[in-house]
Amino acid sequence: MADYGFGNPEVIEEEVDILIIGGGMAACGAAFEIMRWVEKAKEQGTDIKVKLVDKAAMDRSGAVAQGLSAINTYMGENDPADYVRYVRGDLMGIVREDLVYDIGRHVDDSVHNFEEWGLPVWKQPGDEGKKLTEGGKPVRSGRWQIMINGESYKWIVAEAAKKALGIDNIQERVFIVKLLNDKNDPGRVAGAAGFSVREDKVYVYKFKACLLVCGGVVNIFRPRSVGEGMGRAWYPVWNAGSTYAMAAEAGAELTLMENRFVPARFKDGYGPVGAWFLLFKAKAMNANGDDYQEQNYEDLKPYGYDAYAVGFKMGTCLRNHLMMKEMKEGRGPIFMDTPTAMAKLAETMTPKEIKHLEAEAWEDFLDMTIGQCGVWAGENIEPDKEMSELMPTEPYLLGSHAGCAGMWCSGPEDLPGVPDHYHWGYNRMTTVKGLFTAGDGCGASGHKFSSGSHVEGRIAAKSMVKFVMDNKDWTPELDRPVEDIVEEIYKPVRVYLEHKDYTTAIDVNPNYITPRMFQFRLQKIMDEYVGGVSTMYQTNAAMLKVAERKLEMLREDSFKMRAKDLHELLRAWENFHRLIAAFAHMKHIQFREESRYPGYYYRADYMNIDDDNWKCFVNSTYDRHTGEWKLKKVPYVQLIKPAEDEPEGIGRPGCAV
Repeated sequence: MADYGFGNPEVIEEEVDILIIGGGMAACGAAFEIMRWVEKAKEQGTDIKVKLVDKAAMDRSGAVAQGLSAINTYMGENDPADYVRYVRGDLMGIVREDLVYDIGRHVDDSVHNFEEWGLPVWKQPGDEGKKLTEGGKPVRSGRWQIMINGESYKWIVAEAAKKALGIDNIQERVFIVKLLNDKNDPGRVAGAAGFSVREDKVYVYKFKACLLVCGGVVNIFRPRSVGEGMGRAWYPVWNAGSTYAMAAEAGAELTLMENRFVPARFKDGYGPVGAWFLLFKAKAMNANGDDYQEQNYEDLKPYGYDAYAVGFKMGTCLRNHLMMKEMKEGRGPIFMDTPTAMAKLAETMTPKEIKHLEAEAWEDFLDMTIGQCGVWAGENIEPDKEMSELMPTEPYLLGSHAGCAGMWCSGPEDLPGVPDHYHWGYNRMTTVKGLFTAGDGCGASGHKFSSGSHVEGRIAAKSMVKFVMDNKDWTPELDRPVEDIVEEIYKPVRVYLEHKDYTTAIDVNPNYITPRMFQFRLQKIMDEYVGGVSTMYQTNAAMLKVAERKLEMLREDSFKMRAKDLHELLRAWENFHRLIAAFAHMKHIQFREESRYPGYYYRADYMNIDDDNWKCFVNSTYDRHTGEWKLKKVPYVQLIKPAEDEPEGIGRPGCAV
């Protein structure tokens, strides 16, 4: 038997028809949905083999891993067209309305399934025994959100996915790091490769189609939590930009990668604020006790930001903008007035109801951010008696929350008025043949959250089966020899083994850089030059030019990254992916000469919103051979008419391109 010691991995090759890469909500949606269409294909004489490969384990994979206290996208009595208006307004007027509407019209079916599988959904008094499908009215914390007991949310959804797909078709603890194009058609994806994070094994897959759903990006910016809090972040730290990086290297067109999400959260613990604002009706205030959002609404006007705020119902980034203004002008810290909110709610309650209310307030954190409870306990804070600080976090890149970075995808074909550049093929297929995505990967369509990501995975699953049936006679052929792929994947191991004996201290060596050191350098560059917390999210052309030069040098050094074990090999490849995602983000901000998302980032040299020139998508492509980026404007087309109370800016058509 061959010696598969460290640095000499066993190579396992497998051919399937469809590969699902990832294990989060979108992957689970695809896994749940796909087999029913595979069965239909079989009835028509086509056998389709499906495999799901996850870096971690599906039960706790993805952004919902720790749990949630609410499902943030549920239509119920609402019109999907109004959902589009809401998403369009929050994301400053530029979204793919076809993709958003497509989620809105299908998402409730996924939520009904969640409840059927055992997820507890809060119901209004008198409806406690009724399911949503039986007319039970949920407890809403906002127009689109419903409250749940969601600590085991992901377990429940993953169980259904695994049961539908079959355990034999799932490979866990394998980190896919490269997509491989077809030898005869470079614009087509034909395979993927990765490695086991537990054993010395490299896996190479060939396929006709794949779903790339590995989440968004965390830790490309220096986090606020440092020292003893190192590693604490709002978004899951294992989301390393693999979706965007692998797609970009395969030639897929990216869109709105300049957009990022900067959540305002309870300081240090990153605890959720949504339920406190929406369900418990708490207000944010400055150090003087002022409702700064109401007082400073007029400050949006000089920059044109007011065109994207419906009265005081302003979008997420604009609320951030007013919070940052307070802090810059010396009226911080910003506090969440939790005691007043609790006291006001308790005015009409019995002691028993008050106790239940307190339990619900704690449940909000125990469901999804237990660390926040630890921060409060460590600082002797009782939130019903003392206010807590709010703080905007470091930036994250994602496409399913209040952000819309991702890939440019073909949309549904059955909606009226959809332009040709919105639909060119199969629903949720990227510009690379056979490469599909959903959730954080599908760009220009934020606010899908957990349920929307699940249903988008289902939409993509159906499309992939149709694609495979239409291409059943096509045989994939990788554009590179397997030996070359293995060498590239294990390059950090080779670097370590070659140079490890040069010094006596393993981490001090002029011939390599550790993944930890690499990540610190990346975070410092992005933080100081691309609008991180140290500059209060500000950047400009000169700073971006410095960032570009430093990132290019970091790219050169990336080939010297070492891996002394499989865990470091995991960290090294996460950093390769983070670097490409960081480049994309920087290049997009550099290209868009306006401050479209104030409160998320500012181009200090272009502080206004410029609808005449920039109400459009910014799309990019990456050449993995040269490292060059090409960027362009793509027209935005309004499909859903503005509501009567919707400002002119949100509903206004896009710029001429």
